[in-house]
Amino acid sequence: MSKTRTSQAKPSGRLLYAQSGGVTAVINATAAGVIEAARAKGVPVYAAHNGILGALREELIDTGKETKAAIAALRHTPGGAFGSCRYKLKSLDANRAEYERLIDVFRAHDIRWFLYNGGNDSADTALKISQLGKAMNYDIRCIGVPKTVDNDLAVTDCCPGFGSVAKYTAVSTLEASLDVASMADTSTKVFILEVMGRHAGWIAAAAGLAGEGADAPPHIILFPERPFDEAAFLAKVKATVERVGWCTVVASEGLLNAEGQFLAEAGTRDAFGHSQLGGVAPVLAALVKEKLGYKYHWALPDYLQRSARHLASKTDAEQAYAVGKAAVDFAMAGMNAVMPVIVRTSDAPYRWKIEAAPLSKIANREKKMPASFLTRDGFGITAAARRYLGPLIQGEAPPPYGKNGLPQYATLKNSMVARKLEPFAR
Repeated sequence: MSKTRTSQAKPSGRLLYAQSGGVTAVINATAAGVIEAARAKGVPVYAAHNGILGALREELIDTGKETKAAIAALRHTPGGAFGSCRYKLKSLDANRAEYERLIDVFRAHDIRWFLYNGGNDSADTALKISQLGKAMNYDIRCIGVPKTVDNDLAVTDCCPGFGSVAKYTAVSTLEASLDVASMADTSTKVFILEVMGRHAGWIAAAAGLAGEGADAPPHIILFPERPFDEAAFLAKVKATVERVGWCTVVASEGLLNAEGQFLAEAGTRDAFGHSQLGGVAPVLAALVKEKLGYKYHWALPDYLQRSARHLASKTDAEQAYAVGKAAVDFAMAGMNAVMPVIVRTSDAPYRWKIEAAPLSKIANREKKMPASFLTRDGFGITAAARRYLGPLIQGEAPPPYGKNGLPQYATLKNSMVARKLEPFAR
């Protein structure tokens, strides 16, 4: 008996992928997941140069020009391979011209699926674009793809990018503390590490994984979720130095005073309208010197913490790739206005899966540290926080190293697609 074979029709149209906001050590792993999954389904992928701005400017990269090896190398390459941006679309009513331009670009290049890889503000942009189809009579499906070192996206158990910065922070706290302990008798008594985290203290909390117990560093963690109490802080520093001989402090950049103002407000704002913070570590260091007279050192890892691919969490890298692949699966299934989120099914052993969640439950919402994760005095993390954070920094996924002793990162051609429209004037 003969068997008739039927082949599934290849989806019609192209997929456009874009990166948004601050990049991470593993956002390119998500890009690799997207491109490899789309290629397996026979769907051509364009990438917008510099995020949503690339879509508006019709600056599109043909990822089909990249080799299989180059795309695979994105899994261990930090930064944003296609360029990112901080740009938030206004409402359709407030700036219809931008939306009409997006539709014009989508139509000109037969873009039927748009995957936007970013954090809170990017989820809002993705949600707005997902609503374009009905409003402007064009069939477009939009999937938000999670990414943020801040770990503050709602719904998802954790955010790709966070596990690696958490690992970097915990390791850096441990290593710097060993340095301080070595010299404390005749030199530095207080070391202050400032980490990212504007409104949520997840990264600062991760530093707590460096040690456990009253005498283990970090001795003090300062969270945005708790107003800064100068007297309590100074008393804790003094007591720690007198007992241990030195003190390690980890502070979130978004630390607030009792009036709800940033301790390090710089007076400027970024493209998303967020206040630019000027450095909380030197503020705290000056306070320690003035009030207690201790010699100090402070450090601001800044971009180093989010670009340290050499110290990435294997768990984080795997999750970053998985959400990219799932985003393509969801898009090809006809979903719209959703995000692939990570669902934890077990702490020990750590297990997780990917599910679809509505963008409406994620956009413009922030997930802060729960009260149960902070110790009663507000200077440390609880056992519950350790159970949550611990699995996210597990495993190593080092990049390959060359004969020069440096990591071998991906180098893409980033061949631009020929423009079909007139330049867009915003």
